[in-house]
Amino acid sequence: MLDHLFLSVSDIERSIRFYEAVLTPLGITARLDYDGKDGPPGHPDLKGFGANGRMFFWLREGMIEGKAVHVGFVANGKTAVEAAYAAAIENGATDNGAPGARLHYDPDYYAANVLDPDGYSLEFVYKNWQHAQ
Repeated sequence: MLDHLFLSVSDIERSIRFYEAVLTPLGITARLDYDGKDGPPGHPDLKGFGANGRMFFWLREGMIEGKAVHVGFVANGKTAVEAAYAAAIENGATDNGAPGARLHYDPDYYAANVLDPDGYSLEFVYKNWQHAQ
């Protein structure tokens, strides 16, 4: 399991607005700003996102390599997949696969794909077997 991810973005304020809108339907609503001067020399300022007491997705301003990154976010249902996708499109993302079943993986793999404003590949995914009680 991953503990955290840093994603370099070209416009930090634009990306904060984008990810706040996109991650909210997925239940990722906690925010934390980390001042780089509090870390070792050269540590970047970080803008964090998380849930359930954990900050795990961080933005930092810097060089981007759009197509070099793919991030899959867990959704708690098909409605959350659709809401995250809609929020992404409304906030400047480019469609990279409308919400629907991804039969090439599994009939119960439901996802939507977008490219964020820097060209990073994002997936919002609901796999019902991962949520079974």
